[in-house]
Amino acid sequence: MQNILIKVLATTSILFGFGSLIYSQSAMPPGRYIANDETAGALANSLAERPSFGVSRIDNGDDFDINLISRTTGAGAIVHPDATEYHYITEGAGVLVTGGVSVRPADGGSANIEGGLAQRVAVGDMVVIPQGTPHQYTSVEGAVTYLEVRFHTEKYSGGN
Repeated sequence: MQNILIKVLATTSILFGFGSLIYSQSAMPPGRYIANDETAGALANSLAERPSFGVSRIDNGDDFDINLISRTTGAGAIVHPDATEYHYITEGAGVLVTGGVSVRPADGGSANIEGGLAQRVAVGDMVVIPQGTPHQYTSVEGAVTYLEVRFHTEKYSGGN
């Protein structure tokens, strides 16, 4: 009898315990939907201001940035010491150089990469650029547009 009573009490405690967890939860807000018109419009406005490099800021937070970027010309090398980037090519093509060393000319012009890997990227390609890795679109074929997801990794890798 005591064994049955213990089982009943344990089962009742578990059921009521889980029930209170279910009913004590608050409703969460819905996901954020971004229409193509909103993203395309912001990108077009950015390109109107600066025709060689347009940015549509989709979502930016403390830990990440999500942007749609369009480049119509090659550009200097970039290094993000505190972030890892993913580029997913959505339109066009170009040559992306990654790795090596970013070197700025003595005259102060744009930095270029020495000793990196040059790779042609096109629609559907994805590139992972680790934290601190130099990267540079050296040429584009008309334009190259990509979804950039940048994770601010410094605080997770001992930098903070």
